[in-house]
Amino acid sequence: MDPVRLTLEQLRELRDDIAPQAARRSRASVRRRVDRWRDRAFFIAQCALAAGVAWGLARYVVGHKVPFFAPVAAMICLGFSFGQRLRRVAEVMVGVAVGVGVGDLFVKMFGTGVPQIVFVVALAMSVAVLLGAGTLMVTQAGVQAAMVTTLLPDPGAGFSRWLDAALGGAVALAAATIAPAAAIRRPRQQASAVLNELAALLVETADGLRTHDEAALTDALRRARASEGLLGDLRSGAAEGVAVVRMSPFRRRHRGRVQEIADLVVPLDRAIRNLRVLVRRAAVSVWRGEVIPPEYPQLLERLADGTRLIAESLFEPAADVAAHRVLGELGRRTADLPTPAGLSAVVVLGQIRSTIVDLLELTGTTYEEARELVPLRPDGLDEK
Repeated sequence: MDPVRLTLEQLRELRDDIAPQAARRSRASVRRRVDRWRDRAFFIAQCALAAGVAWGLARYVVGHKVPFFAPVAAMICLGFSFGQRLRRVAEVMVGVAVGVGVGDLFVKMFGTGVPQIVFVVALAMSVAVLLGAGTLMVTQAGVQAAMVTTLLPDPGAGFSRWLDAALGGAVALAAATIAPAAAIRRPRQQASAVLNELAALLVETADGLRTHDEAALTDALRRARASEGLLGDLRSGAAEGVAVVRMSPFRRRHRGRVQEIADLVVPLDRAIRNLRVLVRRAAVSVWRGEVIPPEYPQLLERLADGTRLIAESLFEPAADVAAHRVLGELGRRTADLPTPAGLSAVVVLGQIRSTIVDLLELTGTTYEEARELVPLRPDGLDEK
């Protein structure tokens, strides 16, 4: 009886432990879903309104009884990022025109049936490919040819379907000019997140070197490799922001600020690459028991200070001057250090100097000016 009683008690304790954890996970899942919906709420409303307006114009203004493709074309065009919408609208319209034209011709000459559908879809997609179409245009040509052949086998209705597509595309373009403010703010926030993550990586690497903590450096290396995902988000967000300010007449006044963030992507990419090499070599030095000069963790922490100042400068321009000063002083300091003994120490110092140059470019300094702020070592070593 005692073992059974003990087992039941353990089960109750396990239930008591699992229930709160399950509740927390459930709440976290709901919050993530709600946050995802909030992020997409503007897009959902934009598509819904564009679909309704496109259908209403085609039905009540143009007079088409079944304007099926007007709302479909509007939603398809709005479903792509701002930088692609003009090209996508053209592809949809041309694809519909090719598909409807080929479908009408086959219906008129050969009627409908399995062989006709096979040939009409293949021919419409082939014509689209020969016109130099993208994947969407080729697909639309095949879809419309199949629909005209099967659902609407009436040659006289072809032009109305093409007109519906053109109308839907026009409504989508008009809706696209009403751009959300989030597309302007998000790249700056993403750039700040990348820079703060780099600063945290530098601090973690410094602590790992100082305490010879292999686990900490392994974690830092994992985070450094994962930072590429953050940069990818920034790259796509910056491209989206640039496209928004170019297309939307309501957001063009933000063009300079958005372009400034977009210009950070390339030097930030180089800084991340250099930092990954730095962290990997720092981890190797601990794994192999190699000696790293005690000044290096201090250099990394100071580099982290400069990186955080750059992140602050994205919102407080005055911090840009402080970041430039900190990084310039750090660059000159690295030139005064003696040549280290051991491959790992040489590589770590070289990557610190390279990262300083990359980060100086983020402050508006040119590459040539940044190199001058990180002077050559007496022995001629120059990582850049």
